[in-house]
Amino acid sequence: MDSYPPIADHGMIGDLRTAALVSSAGVVDWFCAPRFDSPSVFGALLDRERGGHFTVAATAGTCSVKQLYLADTAVLVTRFLTREGIGEVIDFMPVTAPRRATNDRTLMRLVRTVRGRVRFSVECRPRFDYGRAPHTLTDVPLGRVFRGPGLDLHLQTLGGVPLEADGADLAGSFTLAQGQSAGFALSTCLPGDPAPQPYSPRSAEEAMRSTAAYWRDWIAACTYRGRRQEVVHRSAITLKLLTYAPTGAPVAAATMGLPEEVGGERNWDYRYTWIRDAALPVRALLDIGFTEEAHDFRRWLGRRLAEEPGPGGEPLQIMYRVDGDPRLGEESLDHWEGYRGSRPVRTGNAAAEHLQLDIYGEAAYALAETADGSHSDGYTEWKSFARLLDWLAGSWDRPDEGIWETRGGRQDYTYSRVMCWVAFDRGVRMATALARPADLSRWTAARDAVLEQVMAAGWSSSRKSFVQRYGSDTLDASLLLMPLVGFVAERDRDWLRTLDAITEELVTDSLVLRYDTQASPDGLQGTEGTFSLCTFLYVDALARAGRLDEARHAFDKMLTYANHVGLFAEEIGTVGEQLGNFPQAFTHLALIIAAVSLDRGLDSADRKK
Repeated sequence: MDSYPPIADHGMIGDLRTAALVSSAGVVDWFCAPRFDSPSVFGALLDRERGGHFTVAATAGTCSVKQLYLADTAVLVTRFLTREGIGEVIDFMPVTAPRRATNDRTLMRLVRTVRGRVRFSVECRPRFDYGRAPHTLTDVPLGRVFRGPGLDLHLQTLGGVPLEADGADLAGSFTLAQGQSAGFALSTCLPGDPAPQPYSPRSAEEAMRSTAAYWRDWIAACTYRGRRQEVVHRSAITLKLLTYAPTGAPVAAATMGLPEEVGGERNWDYRYTWIRDAALPVRALLDIGFTEEAHDFRRWLGRRLAEEPGPGGEPLQIMYRVDGDPRLGEESLDHWEGYRGSRPVRTGNAAAEHLQLDIYGEAAYALAETADGSHSDGYTEWKSFARLLDWLAGSWDRPDEGIWETRGGRQDYTYSRVMCWVAFDRGVRMATALARPADLSRWTAARDAVLEQVMAAGWSSSRKSFVQRYGSDTLDASLLLMPLVGFVAERDRDWLRTLDAITEELVTDSLVLRYDTQASPDGLQGTEGTFSLCTFLYVDALARAGRLDEARHAFDKMLTYANHVGLFAEEIGTVGEQLGNFPQAFTHLALIIAAVSLDRGLDSADRKK
């Protein structure tokens, strides 16, 4: 199991339709094609023997490795510092016509020696359909083709690199002296599609420069000028990388199956679009100038609202595939051992069948945040939204599975009710501001009823705090969103008591647990680490409460848990290791929210001096 790299030991590259992880050892050990939610072709991160990988690395016995992004880009550089010289592998995916839902992806790996001489080894060993399907190797005019079920991988070698067949795989080695370069272009296409674009060493270098220019031009639109520009820029690029550009749908993470506890069963597939995870970033993106991305999601959400209700009558499902397909049947890949023995490895996600009432608040929140003069709903779109609220007015007062998608049965979760209040509140506001037809009396009555219920049943007089669910004294970090969405005032007395209770019970050295799994059983075995989303939401809540020194200290400490290229997974383990799917969009959006909120508070304090 020690042969598995740490989860954090990776950078991510992508082309806005899929992504690949590259370890600091030069191994592409996670890559799904042609989309985020397609089966993997390299999956060694979940099974070192059967998953498949694409390795380009220095062969020196004594070697130090450094990895970095070219500034403000998604171009990843892995540097090998050997006794004989220094070599680099530059990994990227060209971003071409990102809004087209094509099947051609290209993973570029450029290799060069910048000092001395470096010997490199290469292994390209794809394993199609999560390692379940065999493949063949064929010579073609442009190079070699790995043919699997429903997908071809074309490998072009640049610079005369010799590769020999090893069964149906390829392997080889080569030496580059200072100033010499080589490379590989691995392109995907469906059987029968035209051959991929031919690359020469010069055109590959041009593709690298144009890809870097694309990312620098994109991040130049960022309006954030606060104290943490570098980390905010990296988080923004990460959120963009995790977005399927043809539909505007962001995925929760690039991976599946990475454990929340090594060796445990909390291993989920995050390569889909959650209403919640996609809606909450809207405010963060707008705050830093990315209006196009926010409105792209609004349009994607509008298409979901216009669809027929599901089998249970709910207007929305909690998650979808990136193209809007609601079918996400969950299965276990029993032939894979899982990351460091963490099983089962799941693909698909049965939580899609959950009832999670909070998503209606998050959907309304996103629509309200993007409702301006040029992007307001037309009559047809508004009627779809109004039908949602009419349904919710008769459905909000019932148990659900909650934001954390527990599998221990439905409960009356306080956060779910809070977000139902948000749905009605934003619906009433939009109907009034935009002069749209609505059953305002019913929506208003429902809004007020939710608030009264939460204040009565969601508050524990013994804990002097809002609690996770009705009839319980358990705390829950999801409540940190209450001031952000406007349910309570930022410095309301009862809210500050709740913040103090969360600090005392769920916070350890600034890191925040979602909830106590012992006090609130969730139907799963084992435990989990602290939840990085919640830690950044804690920073936001502290800043809004005026506790700026605490907020700044917690934010700065949290940044020390980022990996070497500024990326965060879902959780932080007991010894500071990153756990869960990687990188996680929710974490990076919360980082942006926290940075903006903290800057706002510090700027206000400076003006008062």
